[in-house]
Amino acid sequence: MNGMISMAYLFSAVMFILSLGGLSSHETARRGNIYGMVGMAVAIIATIAGILAGAYWMVAIAMAVGAVIGLSLAKRVAMTQMPQMVALLHSFVGLAAVLIGWGGFLDPGLSLTGAEHIVHNTEIYLGIFIGAITLTGSLVAFGKLQGLISGKPLMLPARHWLNLAALVATVVLGALFIPADLNAGTVTNLLVMTAIALLLGIHLIAAIGGADMPVVISMLNSYSGWAAAATGFMLSNDLLIVVGALVGSSGAILSYIMCRGMNRSFISVILGGFGSDGGEVAEGDIEGEVVATNFDEMASELEMAESIIIVPGFGMAVAHAQQAVSDLTDRLRKMGKTVRFGIHPVAGRLPGHMNVLLAEANVPYDIVLEMDEINGDFPSTDLVLVIGANDTVNPDAVEKPGSPIAGMPVLEVWKAGKVVILKRSMASGYAGVANPLFYKENARMLFGDAKDSLQAVLGKLSG
Repeated sequence: MNGMISMAYLFSAVMFILSLGGLSSHETARRGNIYGMVGMAVAIIATIAGILAGAYWMVAIAMAVGAVIGLSLAKRVAMTQMPQMVALLHSFVGLAAVLIGWGGFLDPGLSLTGAEHIVHNTEIYLGIFIGAITLTGSLVAFGKLQGLISGKPLMLPARHWLNLAALVATVVLGALFIPADLNAGTVTNLLVMTAIALLLGIHLIAAIGGADMPVVISMLNSYSGWAAAATGFMLSNDLLIVVGALVGSSGAILSYIMCRGMNRSFISVILGGFGSDGGEVAEGDIEGEVVATNFDEMASELEMAESIIIVPGFGMAVAHAQQAVSDLTDRLRKMGKTVRFGIHPVAGRLPGHMNVLLAEANVPYDIVLEMDEINGDFPSTDLVLVIGANDTVNPDAVEKPGSPIAGMPVLEVWKAGKVVILKRSMASGYAGVANPLFYKENARMLFGDAKDSLQAVLGKLSG
């Protein structure tokens, strides 16, 4: 039986590796998801087969409750709410690591000595530490994304020193806890460390501005992976170790790639030391005048343009406008226009958010391009449609060194012949800074719900 379970775990691990490979491109993403589901199904069946017969009813109850909750959430959660859903799921992984760690520590049937005792306590300590940070950090991220907590970064006095003090205290408590046997003192040390880690998770994520939440989600994904790996060590489960390491390493790599895309320091992400300061640019500080357009004028601009780039942002997701965008794209291409999409690496609220929405609306993969692929084409583009994007098209990132988003690579849409920005209002983006793009001579604002606006423009096209 143990040999069959090990083989099943090996098969699941291979499926998860293939899943990650499949998710690396649009064309194979669906297949990657299937690989992941098959691997998880085999892993669950193998794990159930390996438990004691008397515990089957408990597992059945737990699985039934989880299945009901999962199905309910899957049916109710819209694509626009997926980022906060992902953050919430990360918190579950952290909570599981904390509970399993404490359960392993308080297990009365476990008696280890020597090196085994040291290794076991180290696994417990690291698992609870990483899990606690993941738990509260993910909940804070959920609150920011859901609008329950302000998107502005929490800048406590001497915040970096507070983080350093928390880490030093954690190391000292670990030195006291790991070699000691179970007693009141070790319980207290572990309790204090757990509390410190919970507070550290809150502080690290609260100190990061809302505009940087896609990187935070990726980082928390990495944390949840390492928490799962630590849990695997505590439970002596090889599959959990492998899967946790895969998730942890892939999440860290993705975070690093996104940090490079935003010109941010990867170390600063880990330490919660970046994010906007929430300062806004007053309208009087921006030269130019905001010029509004209407459906007829926008339809006319589209008919005259030969090359068009569409830049989607989180506003498109909020308006559920992806299908309207797809319909407009189809019409324009039938009219002989060259239509492409420019995607910023942090557009939306989690990595790949815009790509998923466009794929859901059946926008062809080959016309969806990343920022680096399309940024050089804006000067030769007749018209750019910015749909709900803000910080990712802000000229201040490259033109104003003192801006809170200075140095962040952006889609340089203002270099096109004309730019039409679809927004509900003149409100600033998640970074809390005004956007000079709206005041450019070649820019026009189309105010209103993006979905309704696009449908209205579509009805006025002559092609």
